[in-house]
Amino acid sequence: MLYFSKIRIIFISLISLFFIFFASSNLFKFSNELLDKKINLGLDLQGGSYLLLEIDNNPVIEQKLQNLSITFRNYFKEKNIRINNIKLINQKLSFTVDEKFKQTILDEFTDEESEINPYYQRFKSHQLDITEEENIFIVNYSKQGIVEIKTSSQDQALEIVRRRIDEIGTNEPNILKRGNDRILVELPGLDDPMRIKSLLGKTANLTFRFVTNNNEDSFGAEKLEYEDGSEESMVSKRIILSGDNLLDAQPRMDSENNETVVSFTLDRVGAKRFGKATSTGIGKQLAIVLDGKIISAPVVRDIIASGSGQISGGFTFQSATDLALLLRSGALPAPLNIIEERTVGPDLGQDSINAGMIALIIGFVLVILFIFIKYKIFGLITNAALIINLFLLVGILTIFEATLTLPGIAGIILTVGMAVDANVLIFERIKEELKNEKNNLIAFDSGYTKSRTAILDANITTLLAAIILFFMGSGPIKGFSLTLGIGIFTTLFSVYFIARLLTVLYVSKNKERTGLI
Repeated sequence: MLYFSKIRIIFISLISLFFIFFASSNLFKFSNELLDKKINLGLDLQGGSYLLLEIDNNPVIEQKLQNLSITFRNYFKEKNIRINNIKLINQKLSFTVDEKFKQTILDEFTDEESEINPYYQRFKSHQLDITEEENIFIVNYSKQGIVEIKTSSQDQALEIVRRRIDEIGTNEPNILKRGNDRILVELPGLDDPMRIKSLLGKTANLTFRFVTNNNEDSFGAEKLEYEDGSEESMVSKRIILSGDNLLDAQPRMDSENNETVVSFTLDRVGAKRFGKATSTGIGKQLAIVLDGKIISAPVVRDIIASGSGQISGGFTFQSATDLALLLRSGALPAPLNIIEERTVGPDLGQDSINAGMIALIIGFVLVILFIFIKYKIFGLITNAALIINLFLLVGILTIFEATLTLPGIAGIILTVGMAVDANVLIFERIKEELKNEKNNLIAFDSGYTKSRTAILDANITTLLAAIILFFMGSGPIKGFSLTLGIGIFTTLFSVYFIARLLTVLYVSKNKERTGLI
């Protein structure tokens, strides 16, 4: 019925005022953090940097196979079975055995009760390729195993990338998965991406190892270059500590040497290891290695049992801050390569805002004029509901602090058109009803009721399209579908509650008048 109770009127008024209030917070600043919410502008509107990162999983796969070779060696050693010629080539682990042990090893891998069986299960079907003539066992990951490694690396990398960017304090970054080995990073407002690129391009794999002067180290040694390229040193492959043992890292100014250093704090296990290593390594150089390069190699003068220390290396305060940030956020599981980057300047972003607003204003004004000319007083009612509809849409986006992009503005413009379309359907239906019904109240009520199906059908199909675009589309498409989807709900609310309420108030006072519309 064409009737609104006082409770419904109050409810509609409160809902409208609530969202209008939050929409207006984009223009005013409130002291209360809960109320001080704003719509964030996307990369294409305020400018910024776009980076597409690709994860290089090859080192991860090789590292896992290398660890597996140690597991195999130790396991079969306990069984008094010697495996020989362990090699890792092209992501395939191979080893040889004597003829008499071949069947025993095969049984160990295939026996479900064997301790080594889980490793077999993680590799491909017929995971062990056996060349019988030479008694060579070849192990490599299956396609499913590779996918699992990539998924795991991507999840870890995504979290660490987010930590590093959050530490910098970048405003509203957008960090998303792309496929199973890529990460998209959008940084609105950042027009100089060099520091971000430097931070994201470093794996930050930190290790503490002793410098050795010969190759007689039981763990083996390798020659590593200093970060500044000044010299090289032989470093033991034995890892005393890794970045996993760090609790915190902060840049500090060393008052004694008047240089910037990075102070670090170790967890309980790390402190115990560090204390033991420094107690037996007094007089030795302890190399601090980051991503395969020596940062510094101080000489151990005394036992360090406190679980804290310093990393020096001629840092500026900025480089020390960045190193501390990398160490706090943790090492990436695999190297990241930047395969695409774009920078949008703030001027271009402002041009996009201006173009979008001009399009919205022109479209809005033309719609208002058309509706007013076509439907007179009811055109004014529609225009009032249309303005409130925009406030509702902006208010909802503001509450959730959504990111508005240029396609999002297009979604708002389309919402205006859909709202007008719904009102046109209703008023044309009312005209048809007035031809056969002399009672204005009944005619208007029938017009709203009988046009409802067509309006709902049109909006529901559009909503389904918006939902599909949101879940299947990329960033800009998501922005369009989000504003369009929210706009559908605000349009239905404004048409069937706000515009209808205003129409009821007018028709009730002019129910005897002819030619209302």
